[in-house]
Amino acid sequence: MRTSGILAAVTSLPGEYGIGTLGDGAFSFVDFLSSCGQTYWQILPVNPPGSGNSPYQAHSAFAGNPFLIDPLRLQKDGLLLESEREKLLLPNTGRVDYSLFNEERLSVLKKAAERVDEKSESFLRFESENEFWLSDYCIYMALKEKNKMKPLCNRADRNTLPNGETELIHKKLQYLFFNQWKKLKDYANKNGIKIIGDIPIYVSHDSADFFAHRNLFLTDEWGNPSRLAGCPPDSFSKTGQLWGNPIYDWDKMEDSGYWWWKQRFFIAQKLFDVVRIDHFRGFYEYYSVPAGSKNAVNGEWRKGPGMKLVEIIRSCFPSLGIIAEDLGFLTKEAREFFKESGFPGMKVLQFAFDEKNSEYLPHNFEKNCVVYTGTHDNPTVLEWICTAEKKKLSFAMDYLRADSIKRLCDSFIESALASCADTAIIPVQDWLKKGKAARMNTPSTVKNNWEFRIQEKELTKRLSEKILYYTLLFSRQEEKI
Repeated sequence: MRTSGILAAVTSLPGEYGIGTLGDGAFSFVDFLSSCGQTYWQILPVNPPGSGNSPYQAHSAFAGNPFLIDPLRLQKDGLLLESEREKLLLPNTGRVDYSLFNEERLSVLKKAAERVDEKSESFLRFESENEFWLSDYCIYMALKEKNKMKPLCNRADRNTLPNGETELIHKKLQYLFFNQWKKLKDYANKNGIKIIGDIPIYVSHDSADFFAHRNLFLTDEWGNPSRLAGCPPDSFSKTGQLWGNPIYDWDKMEDSGYWWWKQRFFIAQKLFDVVRIDHFRGFYEYYSVPAGSKNAVNGEWRKGPGMKLVEIIRSCFPSLGIIAEDLGFLTKEAREFFKESGFPGMKVLQFAFDEKNSEYLPHNFEKNCVVYTGTHDNPTVLEWICTAEKKKLSFAMDYLRADSIKRLCDSFIESALASCADTAIIPVQDWLKKGKAARMNTPSTVKNNWEFRIQEKELTKRLSEKILYYTLLFSRQEEKI
């Protein structure tokens, strides 16, 4: 079945609280997707963002971002007063201003959490079902608050006793997040929309995961990371990329029966219908850099768990769809690993015009893939058009049969939808023909990322009809049951 979907972060949705939430804006977006004949809504990670407001450097691989909790729904549930909710109202400027999410906003959400009955059957059930990560995360966040949100990097921090009341409040915030998320997912599924989530392969150094399970990572005698994740030097960066994430001790992971990974996919299966595994290649081989390095030049490739972990994912979570991120240079052995996994990989049209017979050109696709015009790490198509080298731009216009620059953005989308790829995902910015200001993330930078928001007036009936037209034209509407 040929299908399609739209990529839009929850934080990017319209709304009146300065950031997209799990409230009316999200439900309306599901309605929009359904009216467009879409099958999928792909999102970015919904975990609590860390350094640089990045959801890929989250404080937990399991917890939800409290700032996505919708205040109006809290009011309707009797957990907030109208006057308390109105304190959180902010105009939608088209950007998320993270500087506005200060202690005052969190304090209002905490008031709602305080009113949750911790002795209720539903709260106790949530607490029991999530015990394997919930207490670790809440202790961690309580300690961070006690340390003015600084990273808990040394033993003195780890040995500080947390505030029990603060820990309970964070449990209740997670309870509220997961309750709202379930209602949104149920509504999406009921309306024929499946949610594609996103799992970053690594966790942040500043996370409850590293804090609570250091035995599952490569560390020195003081419990600090001894190896860091990154990627080697290439034509884009002479010194490579040093991501800074701690590296897993895969031998200990295997000795534990990959317990931590099973729990991670267990939560993913509850939240999503499909997951995209970021940097899936790291399961086969990963680039490891000595801690203390200033760049990634002195790193080395090491073997990962390979098909051992893939088989566990398959056998334990047979109903969970998987997309394997396979972008970038791949060795012959890595390609064989991807093929053996059986998971669909990714094709990004913006990469197609770097060379004459690129694997990202649609005529080289196999059906078992997901095609994108661009990802959250790419410029928008309109920005790409405005900044591409003349040679690439000319090639793109010839290949996509665009009769003008003005038509080229539509030609990118049409080519993705017309391709043989089983699934086509178009970032909402490209449907809206947004430029540079709407770019979601620029890799290796920490400022002005993850801020794009959709304006309420932009998701029009005219746009919905246009998307539906192309979806039907290229036979990508899944029959609704």
